[in-house]
Amino acid sequence: MNTRNPIKTYTLTLCLLLLCASASAPARAQSKQKEKPGAAQSSATPSEVVRAYYTALREGRVRDAMLMSVLRPAVEALSAAELAEYQTDFARLAQLVPTDFEITGEQVSGEEATVFVKTGEDKDLKVEPVELIRDRGTWIVGDRNTAAEVKKQGKKFFPEHRIAAHEEDAEDILKRIQAAEIAYALQHKGVYGDLKALVDAAFVPADILGAETTGYRFAVSPAPDGKSYAARAEPARYGHTGRLSFYMDASGIQKKDAGGKPIGPTHSKK
Repeated sequence: MNTRNPIKTYTLTLCLLLLCASASAPARAQSKQKEKPGAAQSSATPSEVVRAYYTALREGRVRDAMLMSVLRPAVEALSAAELAEYQTDFARLAQLVPTDFEITGEQVSGEEATVFVKTGEDKDLKVEPVELIRDRGTWIVGDRNTAAEVKKQGKKFFPEHRIAAHEEDAEDILKRIQAAEIAYALQHKGVYGDLKALVDAAFVPADILGAETTGYRFAVSPAPDGKSYAARAEPARYGHTGRLSFYMDASGIQKKDAGGKPIGPTHSKK
């Protein structure tokens, strides 16, 4: 069984929303004129904007990178205190960016553009598109649908997407626990294990023992004879890291907004 940590954070969702190619750049867009942090010059080409964008990500200047993207309205709407709450998550974006890339070309069609970025080597080699739109004369990373959503939600964009991503992750993790229990039982004469036993057996990653990465608290309770089990997941901070509570047993996964409290089995799944 693959024991690689599969847990996504909401920062991955942000990457997908920005249509990130997994790339970075060692050089900044050429200019002797001093720019505001995160602001691309109106004369910069789409390729230059992508270089500056990934340079900022790689250097850990995630806020600057987001200011070069369709996420700018959401970032600018955050207060200093609200922005500080996201710093740890934003910093993880830099870890997702490979060190090498090559821009292989760009296509411009009116107010939209696509930059093609090559990353990896040999079997890992791939070319991915990065979409851009022109906003008030400046190219920014992202697409129009996401730009419209960000402008509509404003400062609610980040918390709502963090909640949605954590809830999706929580359900995925429960599915992984389900698969882990099958593997564990095969090795322990049909007896299921608790969450720590699954971690110790390397069937699930250790970070699900805490809530920092997942935003959820997980629990697995085997029956006294070990022949069955139930699993639960509740948001660590209701309304901040999630709203849905989850319950899983042999009948499947159930979920409900219970104000952050645990839920139990019901006859009908929500």
